[in-house]
Parts: sequence; C-alpha cells; structure tokens
Amino acid sequence: MITTPDYRALLETAVAEARQGLAEGGIPIGAALYHNDGRLLGCGHNRRIQEGDPSIHGETDAFRKAGRQRGYRNTIMVTTLAPCWYCSGLVRQFNIGTVVVGESVSFGGGIEWLREAGVNVIDLNDAGCIEMMGRYIAENPDIWNEDIGE
Repeated sequence: MITTPDYRALLETAVAEARQGLAEGGIPIGAALYHNDGRLLGCGHNRRIQEGDPSIHGETDAFRKAGRQRGYRNTIMVTTLAPCWYCSGLVRQFNIGTVVVGESVSFGGGIEWLREAGVNVIDLNDAGCIEMMGRYIAENPDIWNEDIGE
C-alpha cells in the first residue's frame, strides 16, 4: 500500500490518455481512476468528437472503465484538466475522495465546489498539461466552446 501517492506519476496515465484522444482527432483531456493503494482501476479520455456522444468526458470514460466498486471514498480521480460541472457532479455523487488536476489555467471547472464539499483537490499546475490544452483551444476554439457549453 502506498502511503503518500506520487500524484505526478499518476498524472502520467491521464496525460497518455489525453495524447491518445488528440491522436484520434478528439479533445486532449484524459483521466484515470486509482484506488488509494495505487491500483489503477480504469482510465479513459474525452471521446465526444470521436463517438459523437456529448457524455463521454475523460472522467466519465475512466469511471465507466473502472467498473463497479464497493465504494469510491478511497479513490483518486486524476484528470489533465479541472473537471467541468458534469464531471464534478460525478465526483460528488459517488463520493470520490481525492481529485488530482493537471491544470486549471485553461478551465477552472468545479474545483471550489468540490473543495467546499470536502473533496481533497490537488491542482498540480502542470506546464505540459497547460501547453497541450492551450494549443488545442487556440487551434480549435469552436470545438472547445462546444465542449464547455459556450
């Protein structure tokens, strides 16, 4: 069992998923759901463009791929970008205990709402995540605005 998770190492799984999504022609947002003991439960990426399904965000994809768990309080949702309200709702609905955010510069999402509800939110302010998302937004503003509901 790990006592202090290496959040940057966990983020690498989400970053790899984001890169895969970008390579598929989608939005580069990746996520992974880990147990506190370090076991990877599931990972995924935003596939809204690829599948034409507005509900497949990175966090929801990772959550679904993790399958049923007895509980989620002892899990860590790792995501390359601050979770939107939809994904923040998922975190709160299932009582996910910790959310690790690669970056919140491009999009602030529901971070404060999660913190107010007692979720442990760690924002890594990762330069690679900021650069990847910033470049995507600059090159695809219409798709980005659709993704965040603008």
